[in-house]
Amino acid sequence: MNRQEASSQYASALKQGRKAYKEALVRGRYPYPQVLDEIISDSMVAGQTELGVMEIPIDQIVGTKTAGRRSAFSADFLPLLDPDTEFAGKWVALCEAHLGDEGIRDPIRCYEYFGRFYVQEGNKRVSVLRSYGAPTISAYVIRMIPVWTEGPEVAAYYEFMQSFPLTRLYRTRFTRSGSFVKLQKALGHEPDHVWTEDERRRFAAGYTYFQEPFLKLGGGELPITVADAMLVWLKVYSFDDLIKLPSAELLKSVKAVWADIKAMPEPIAVRTDTPEAREEGNLLGRIFKPKQPDRLRVAFVSDQLPDQSDWARAHDLGREYLETVLEDRVETEVFYGVHPGEEAEAAMEEAIENGAHIIFAITPPLIGACRKTAAKHPEVRILNCSVSMPYAGVRTYYSRIYEAKYIAGAIAGALSRSGRIGYVASNPIFGVPASINAFALGARLTNPRAEITLRWSCVEENAMDALAWEGVSLISNRDIPTPDRIREPWGLCRIENGKFHSLASPYWHWGNVYTNLVRSVLEGGWEALAAPEGQAVNYWWGLNSRAVDILLGDDLPAGVRQLAGILRRGIIDGSLQPFPEATPEKILHMDTLLDCVHGQLPRYEDLLPMARPLVRLQGVYRDAIPPEKEDPIL
Repeated sequence: MNRQEASSQYASALKQGRKAYKEALVRGRYPYPQVLDEIISDSMVAGQTELGVMEIPIDQIVGTKTAGRRSAFSADFLPLLDPDTEFAGKWVALCEAHLGDEGIRDPIRCYEYFGRFYVQEGNKRVSVLRSYGAPTISAYVIRMIPVWTEGPEVAAYYEFMQSFPLTRLYRTRFTRSGSFVKLQKALGHEPDHVWTEDERRRFAAGYTYFQEPFLKLGGGELPITVADAMLVWLKVYSFDDLIKLPSAELLKSVKAVWADIKAMPEPIAVRTDTPEAREEGNLLGRIFKPKQPDRLRVAFVSDQLPDQSDWARAHDLGREYLETVLEDRVETEVFYGVHPGEEAEAAMEEAIENGAHIIFAITPPLIGACRKTAAKHPEVRILNCSVSMPYAGVRTYYSRIYEAKYIAGAIAGALSRSGRIGYVASNPIFGVPASINAFALGARLTNPRAEITLRWSCVEENAMDALAWEGVSLISNRDIPTPDRIREPWGLCRIENGKFHSLASPYWHWGNVYTNLVRSVLEGGWEALAAPEGQAVNYWWGLNSRAVDILLGDDLPAGVRQLAGILRRGIIDGSLQPFPEATPEKILHMDTLLDCVHGQLPRYEDLLPMARPLVRLQGVYRDAIPPEKEDPIL
């Protein structure tokens, strides 16, 4: 009986193999298994190590070590030779053994390179088990270690090699460095936790279960691994959910975060123009604009209180400005002082139950609640005040304050006699290095001898006093949060007789940001800034959108005031750019400082405790910081 069944299995596998072979030719793909000896040379390999016998995933077996029998198999190791060949006879005999009491027990021998396996001995064993859809096969593995380069694939693979002794699983391969420690966190483990056999089996089962909807939705065509997609899913759901959800519900949950999964390989789309400006340039969009709602309900969520935080108060004033400008077209609701996590999620759910069309979460720590809510309610527009968050379901918004810093720098350079100017920076987060450099460029524009002495308020509580103690009399301090909060020492200050006098200060105008965003929904500009292929969108607006500006002190000399006005108009009309050769993406992610800036980005371990949570979320080196259990997984 086993012989007949095995022969029938060969006929079925042969039919599938020949079909796969023809489809590969039609699509212009190589129709046979790859050959490792033809892919790599000695110069590409730093060494090799024998890992011993283990279970490896069959779907990661992509080729053979040598060219030997490659024409006998399709690319996915299904047979191609006629049933009356010697090869077919041996295949059928192996299949009989698989169907018998003993099964196929002898491990194959293979080489692993970049997480993909190339068989040296046991091709037919792979073929038989693959024809039955077996997820794994026993193998003696020899790892070929690639030579180190700076490329992202090599960096991710070296990180995998470091994590492999903890998991002993090839299912935990990612395309981005830093992902494994995030997986450990998502599973409730410490970064250096060694998995038990039960934990390995449980993860492997969950991985296989998740792989089905991933492939069903077209994940096989994406340049990411199943583990990459699974980690995105685990940022919204738990691993326990994965084990418990029925297959239909699991598919629905994967669909809910599919936009984020598809956006993974793509950079974030940084939008520097308003939705209205882009819509005005789109003739068809203006002609065929769909009907928009007459009135919107807008919710504001914050983990801070306006009477305790300048940041929260600035955004609340922006909310009030929105209500004033759009009058009876908007109705707002506030949820302030909610803790990030379940409390913030509950607040957003309540806002949606109350009819919210738009939710603004005004601080980066609320990104986790935003993502979970967006996955459940794709019909609601959810935005988080942050930058560089790679989630297509949540748009982010921030301001190009570096433009106003450039003008402040030019004022400082014009007023400085010695050329020595102080600068107090907030945190080493996205956008801050650009602001420091823009200030320095502005100072050098009006004073070629200008040198910037940099201190960080996230490292020392009295950074400005420290600069004053060193004899620096002209210092760029914190921006004023809103135009109505003129309080010394804000912005660019001069120290005279032990007192600080404010000369000019960049400020953030959140009211214009919120008005632009809400008006875009009311008037049809929202979709004008949607990114292609579900790419994440980051609004990053500046002077030309009135999202930022600079307030000039009354004591500023007339000539310097006039200069500031000229620079401001130049930036607004586009004739002047602080970084003319750089794209918005490069400016936003700038992580180096100019030579005329004396100082450096502080290390994470040097930060004051209260600064660390924000740097974990928005720091220019956030991917290098191991996550902690209380952090949302980015």
